[in-house]
Amino acid sequence: MESRKTAETTSVRGCPECGAAVPVYDRFVAWCAACDWNVDPGAPDPEPGRIAAVRRRLAHAYGEQLAAEMEQSGGRSRPVGRDAATVSAFVLSLMVHGVTVVLAVAGVLLVVLGWDTGIQPVLGALLLGLAALLRPRPPRLPKAVPVLYRADAPRLFELIDEVGTAVGTAGVHAVVVDPEANAGVTTYGWRAHRMMVLGLGLWEILPPQERVALLGHELGHFAHGDTRRGIVTGGAVDALATWFHMLAPIPPRGLLDRFVNAVTFLPRWAVYGLLVLLDHLTLRASQRAEYLADASAARAGSTQAATGFMDRMLLIPAVGPELRRESVAAGMRGGPAGREARERAEEGLWERLAQRMGAVPEHEYERLRRVAALRGHSVDSTHPPTHLRRRCAAASGPYPAQVTYDEERAAAVAQELAPARAALAGRVIRDYAG
Repeated sequence: MESRKTAETTSVRGCPECGAAVPVYDRFVAWCAACDWNVDPGAPDPEPGRIAAVRRRLAHAYGEQLAAEMEQSGGRSRPVGRDAATVSAFVLSLMVHGVTVVLAVAGVLLVVLGWDTGIQPVLGALLLGLAALLRPRPPRLPKAVPVLYRADAPRLFELIDEVGTAVGTAGVHAVVVDPEANAGVTTYGWRAHRMMVLGLGLWEILPPQERVALLGHELGHFAHGDTRRGIVTGGAVDALATWFHMLAPIPPRGLLDRFVNAVTFLPRWAVYGLLVLLDHLTLRASQRAEYLADASAARAGSTQAATGFMDRMLLIPAVGPELRRESVAAGMRGGPAGREARERAEEGLWERLAQRMGAVPEHEYERLRRVAALRGHSVDSTHPPTHLRRRCAAASGPYPAQVTYDEERAAAVAQELAPARAALAGRVIRDYAG
């Protein structure tokens, strides 16, 4: 795996708390590794919403339990989705969708049988619209970003196929390339074709072998399963969240508003209770799937690459501001000079991003790891805390790389991604300033 570039210290100072030597770097926080002075000087995380807060608490609780289990088993666990909780979640999800079916049937009957009354067809149309909003919908391929197929990028798909074989699954039908610092897999369409999302904001800051680990992690979700990603359970979660949003209280400006809030109070909390119950039934299995996907990352790319990939995820919050800074700097001048500046900014955007993120010193990574442990950092409210994922990935193995990403392969894949990289660089420079 590529070694990290080392930023040089500009000076060394004494810690005001314990007197230990504190290295000082340009662009990075000065902190003491001996006593944790100034380790977390940032503002507290914003308060999450009610549902997100419940999920985060569950994620932390289950994350600790499952991390201990994974460490004791050396990164192995029983398959996801074969327990009573998962079956119960599936039954509850069918009941949620049953309500949607009842709304659709009632809407049709009101329209057909009450056509002469005038009001019933209107009510029926409203029920049909609500059922359409709540129905489970398979994802679609996005239209606003580049989508690559096997004929467009044979070497990239060859790499994905090889990683899929290493983790025990097949490849994908399409690769969606977007500018964000993210990655993911899902299916699209009613035929459930496989899709992978590669965010250049993450892909470009990873060394080659860590890109293999990233692919191993994402394809590991197909290998091990995740009930919350399925159309039945995932659709039920989305439907309940939609109900909760629609039943949210409105600002009481008059008697009618208070009446509506009173009428919707019990249904709102019933929906909230069902959503929390479904989270209880599914989040443990979903988190186990994340840990197993991390183990797949280690098997495909190596344990070292998997733990390096976890560290890079701690940089994700800095990627968006860095891209916005590039966009603002390129858009400060108008006229022909401004157009030339934007074109120059587009040409080397991803290389500059990789260079800036590659210059993060190990001292800063260690600070971010400690902050992650203090704050319980995770990718989102449903993921296990990142520091636990890293600890489990390090405990599994150690695994050598089953798939290598040498310079020749990296150059070929980069050439296939070049049109998407250029198009998305233009989008970042043009749109991110806002």
